[in-house]
Amino acid sequence: MSQEIHTLQTPKKVGFVSLGCPKALTDSELILTRLSAEGYLTSKTFEGADLVIINTCGFIDEAVKESLDTISEALNENGRVIVTGCLGARVDDDGDNLIQSIHPKVLAVTGPHATDEVMQKVHEHLPMPQQPFMDLIPQASSLVGIKLTPKHYAYLKISEGCNHRCTFCIIPSMRGDLVSRPVGDVLSEARALFEGGVKELLVISQDTSAYGVDVKYQTGFWDGKPIKTRTLELVEQLANLAEPYGAWVRLHYVYPYPTVDHLIPLMAQGRVLPYLDIPFQHSHPDVLSRMKRPASGEKNLDRIQAWREQCPDLVIRSTFIAGFPGETELEFEHLLDFVRLAKIDRAGCFAYSPVKGALANEIPGMLPDVVRQERQARFMKVQEEVSVAKLRERIGQTMKVLIDQVHAGGKQGALARSYADAPEIDGTVKLLPPQKVSLRLKVGEFVKAKIVDTDGHDLIAQPI
Repeated sequence: MSQEIHTLQTPKKVGFVSLGCPKALTDSELILTRLSAEGYLTSKTFEGADLVIINTCGFIDEAVKESLDTISEALNENGRVIVTGCLGARVDDDGDNLIQSIHPKVLAVTGPHATDEVMQKVHEHLPMPQQPFMDLIPQASSLVGIKLTPKHYAYLKISEGCNHRCTFCIIPSMRGDLVSRPVGDVLSEARALFEGGVKELLVISQDTSAYGVDVKYQTGFWDGKPIKTRTLELVEQLANLAEPYGAWVRLHYVYPYPTVDHLIPLMAQGRVLPYLDIPFQHSHPDVLSRMKRPASGEKNLDRIQAWREQCPDLVIRSTFIAGFPGETELEFEHLLDFVRLAKIDRAGCFAYSPVKGALANEIPGMLPDVVRQERQARFMKVQEEVSVAKLRERIGQTMKVLIDQVHAGGKQGALARSYADAPEIDGTVKLLPPQKVSLRLKVGEFVKAKIVDTDGHDLIAQPI
């Protein structure tokens, strides 16, 4: 009996590390939710853990190195490691699993979006002892589960995989083709998140614009109502759900299909944030053709101008690749001109990385690394000029911002974000100490602030 009591008092502990993008983060949240539901303790460190799970990224060389280094560290400090995520799906030159070839001592390796498989490996290597009293309690299910984000914002993944075969990308080989979540499941999770206090919902996927393509936009049901499995209808319903809570809905990974045009009126009406995260990657038609991207640069520029005519407050964030194989100086200058003319608000730029398995590596004209890095630096210089100029235009405006952090209990200022700033990837709004004694800044709450200055990619504002 004493042994059973001791077992109940010392549940197994799993160390967990989540690397990579928000899509990987949602995979991690699912695994952590299952672990918690089954009685495992979880920790962000390796120390004292009975087993470690690492959710990896395998998209670019820097991410691969970070993942492999983390695995090595976990093996050295703990020794019992299960690996999941995108890197887990990659193979070496001999066709063997890459991670197991480099780190043969790992207990198991799975690919991404593999919660069931990960849990099977956990049960195999760290079984939970039967708990005779706990086993009598019915297992409750949760639409939300454990979140790794702050309480006031959350990611909502609407699909997995991608149907595109961009020549620089190996994600389809790791995450597979597009699989859309049932629209009813997505909306039920969104409602639960808003009911739980989420003030900002960030919609993510590999290709948000393609939601429902795989099921031919079939009609689903939610709350007894028929709803088409398509981006527009989904976003309309998310806007309806968010409205009673005064919450934000932000769209990420939106491919520039013509269907995006139908989302702009929702942004102009203030129903969803006037913010589009669109991975343009380049502007020159020839480079886009070599990339096998779905749109030409000229059309993109025309459509951005049309979007801004309908919705002047629209903010566009994007990602680009500099030094793609075969990129000429003229093609690169075309990209710089595009950024200036399109006035891209926020952008990241990667120097082309010859990721193993990418078809682009076979394209003639691979540029020297020094040229790729130099073009990336030039791009970022131009982008910074554009971004800073647009930020300066906001001086004097009053904006609604969402508070992420406070200083001295909210009396000495805070860090917040406006509709133009997604967490982690964009800038912030630095709030000065409130001038009103009665005003207390609190994390997760909205406040109005007057923009008084800029600081690099950030705004400085006075709460009012």
